[in-house]
Amino acid sequence: MLHPQELGEGLSVIVSLSVALILFEGGLSLQVRELAKISDSLRNLITIGPLIALFGGGILAHLFAGFPWPQSFLYSSLVVVTGPTVISPLLKQVSVDKSVATLLEGEGVLIDPISAIGAVLVLDVVLNGGGEPAVLITGLVTRLSIGSAIGGSGAWVLGWFLRRADFISADLKNLVVLSWLWSLYGLAQFVRDESGLMAAVVAGVVLSSYSLPELRLLRRFQGQLTILSVSVLFILLAADLSLATLFNLGLGGLLTVFGLMFVVRPLNVWFCTRNSSLSQAQKLFVSWIGPKGIVSASVASLFAILLDNAGLPGGTEIKALVFLTIIMTVFVQGLSAQWVAQYLGVTATQAKGVVIAGSNPLARLIARLFKDREEPVVLIDTSAEAVRAAQEEDLQAFLSSAMNTEVLEAAGLEGMGTFLALTSNGEVNAVLADRVLEEFAPPNVLAAVPSGGDSKSKCPQVQPALIFDLSLKTWNHYLESSEAKLVEISLQEPGFFYQQTYLQALIDMGKLIPLLVDRQDQIRVVQAGQVWQEGDHLVCLLQSPKPKLLKQLSGENPIRLTLEKIPQVTELPLPTEFVMQAAKQAETALKQAEGGSPVTTVAPASVAVAEATSGAATPLPAEVKES
Repeated sequence: MLHPQELGEGLSVIVSLSVALILFEGGLSLQVRELAKISDSLRNLITIGPLIALFGGGILAHLFAGFPWPQSFLYSSLVVVTGPTVISPLLKQVSVDKSVATLLEGEGVLIDPISAIGAVLVLDVVLNGGGEPAVLITGLVTRLSIGSAIGGSGAWVLGWFLRRADFISADLKNLVVLSWLWSLYGLAQFVRDESGLMAAVVAGVVLSSYSLPELRLLRRFQGQLTILSVSVLFILLAADLSLATLFNLGLGGLLTVFGLMFVVRPLNVWFCTRNSSLSQAQKLFVSWIGPKGIVSASVASLFAILLDNAGLPGGTEIKALVFLTIIMTVFVQGLSAQWVAQYLGVTATQAKGVVIAGSNPLARLIARLFKDREEPVVLIDTSAEAVRAAQEEDLQAFLSSAMNTEVLEAAGLEGMGTFLALTSNGEVNAVLADRVLEEFAPPNVLAAVPSGGDSKSKCPQVQPALIFDLSLKTWNHYLESSEAKLVEISLQEPGFFYQQTYLQALIDMGKLIPLLVDRQDQIRVVQAGQVWQEGDHLVCLLQSPKPKLLKQLSGENPIRLTLEKIPQVTELPLPTEFVMQAAKQAETALKQAEGGSPVTTVAPASVAVAEATSGAATPLPAEVKES
């Protein structure tokens, strides 16, 4: 139904401008701060890595696909890249650990122009029957230098202009950036062929460093255009492929692709990251994820035309093998990425650290608990006094509003596992959580909001923090007057059900709030109504009233809380009034049942606690126990 060849020269124009847009968006989305942490691994992957992939892929294509050596290395030069057109949306769906995601995105974006230029040099060798190594290296360096210079200087001018162009609306600024990008790409291509791709990448990286107020809107706009470009390009280029040629590759083509996936890629990653701080699981995941993208497809389509025009064989077969590589890597790795990430334990839900909006006593206590476990933590508050109190406790704090995205970026929220809105205003907490989820999408977003009312979050992904109807003022008072203590509780069999009901009873009475849960060696802020599991270790805040005489002697000065381990949850004191209330509820229910009246619902926690503690408190009548 679709015949791309009817577009004529328009096809190459569409492909060129779309690829430039895709690479620019990739450079715009690169996190430079995160790249600095993995600079050695990334440098190796975009320098040594292409050479390993080039020789490995060439040998495989010659041995299994039966290509002559020149065509084999031409094919391998096309599949050196790990396309950002596939990796970026894949990582958004899988949501892996930040360092792994940054490494994969950085490799995909930066290696594309390098590999495309390298493929052009290999094509020159094939068309001209050879070439001096010095000439090839000089051509590569020249193209990279010209592209970097034009892209970097052009983006600097664009950033300077956008900061001062108050007379242009945000929507029009997006279009100005788009037209400027294509102008830079065209200029670089005019100066030296194949230098435009590098210009697009460098322009994106330089512009993202400007921290423009409209940067997030610009990224969103460019992201939408990228999705459109990828969709159009894959359909156009796949429609220009002959299925018969694809099937003619046979078993040899499949073995070539499997060799790239399971031998060359793991060997490449192992060699390039052998001295890095990445864990073994992270290296395995990076080894597994190496899908090829639209740059490989577009350049392969161009090379097939050039080889046919030069009267050289293999152009159609190379294009078919490149598309087979794209199909297999995207299909196999794309479908299995989520499962592999979970199996290896590199998902973003396992990211560490927390950013807390609010620097009240309870927020500072939670921050200190994270810091004691050597996890990064940052507090943000508009009160200078609260920020000063946090800094006196050696906690990192920002004096600003958590609505400020620049402050959230400076706090490192993009690399944190949790955002916790814990200000004294429930409506503000809900708005903050919604904004953060929309702009940054961290794995865990929690907000202290009252049940019902207008203060509920509009996003279902936002979880209520700690307990329902949290009285922040009350618990801050307990902390300031030293009427609370930290306890650590382990939930284990036997008695797991009783432990749950006992804890819930204390929470319902407002005597205890769970703060953190340690589950499978991961520390998380507790969600309200969270379901406990056997083996959970809870850090809770327990109300512990002080006698009036002791209050007077201590002068109401707050003390630094220390963690007390409670081996059995039954050692937590249960208020006597709660036991009496439970007994009355049970007795009332018994009388209603005997009189044939509708039975009042009795909370399971009330019955369980009343019966279990009857020996330590006022004894219950036998018939009440039985009921």
